[in-house]
Amino acid sequence: MGFETLLGNDRLKENLTVSLGKGRVSHFYLISGPAGAGKRTLARLLAAAILCKGRDKPCGVCGPCRKTLKNEHPDFITLTDPEHKNIAVRLVRDMRDDVFIRPNESDYKIYLIAQDLGLEGQNALLKILEEPPGYGVFILLTDNPEKLLPTVRSRCTELALTAVPEKQLRHYLTLNYPKASAEDIAAAVQRSGGWLGQARQMLEDGETVPQQTVDFVRSYAAGDTMGLVNTLVPMEKWKRDQLVEILNAWLELLEGALACRAGLSVPTPLARQLSRARSAPELMNALTAVRKAVLYAQGNVSPAAIVGWLSWELR
Repeated sequence: MGFETLLGNDRLKENLTVSLGKGRVSHFYLISGPAGAGKRTLARLLAAAILCKGRDKPCGVCGPCRKTLKNEHPDFITLTDPEHKNIAVRLVRDMRDDVFIRPNESDYKIYLIAQDLGLEGQNALLKILEEPPGYGVFILLTDNPEKLLPTVRSRCTELALTAVPEKQLRHYLTLNYPKASAEDIAAAVQRSGGWLGQARQMLEDGETVPQQTVDFVRSYAAGDTMGLVNTLVPMEKWKRDQLVEILNAWLELLEGALACRAGLSVPTPLARQLSRARSAPELMNALTAVRKAVLYAQGNVSPAAIVGWLSWELR
């Protein structure tokens, strides 16, 4: 198995394979890259390789590998704080205390820090990085290594993920998204900049479009005022959060349509449909109206009033 499930990044995977094959395990890995780069994928593969009992690490078939890849291994602990932007310092201190409890099943105890650390959290982490127990391994994910203290970064083995080559990304998307058109694939490759996660999200968003959005595009593209009214009126009874969510989706479509009018590739067939049917000024006016509707909803204007106003603006 090895690191093959991580797309691209051949040199990084080769270096990891060689070093781990020789038994060289760092106490602190920093995995960096933008959203969709594969940071979590690499972190799981790296943890599995460190805990692996097979020959080719990670083998993917031994007990430790299977447990780690399913996030079920007791010696592979993920640290997150979904209620805050940065992981609370108390959680880092709890981790620092926990690391001195020896591993349950393996030779190593691995902590995946899957969220940003503030300055206090970094300083708390630094204390354990200075003198970690021999079995302790820390994997920190970040979209920007420059946000880290120099004293923290100086102690890491940095694994910087790179964009997937266009040919390889196109091949992967074609195999895994057989329902997507060649135009959708090409647009996802171009707009994602080579980051697999972003390309996948673009294609998946296009496959799960609510009926209201489909009806909105069809009616607005055709200049069908009654169709727009029939689409909007049932939304009068929606909750504000639900209304904001659908309106934000319409904003993305209108922005995509404008990008398409400007000559950029767009991986959303509905946005392309809008761009062909409406002029740039018309799309801009609709974008402005929908954006105002979102602001009204966030400002506690009733959904009924917003829907009525939007029906008039988009007519």
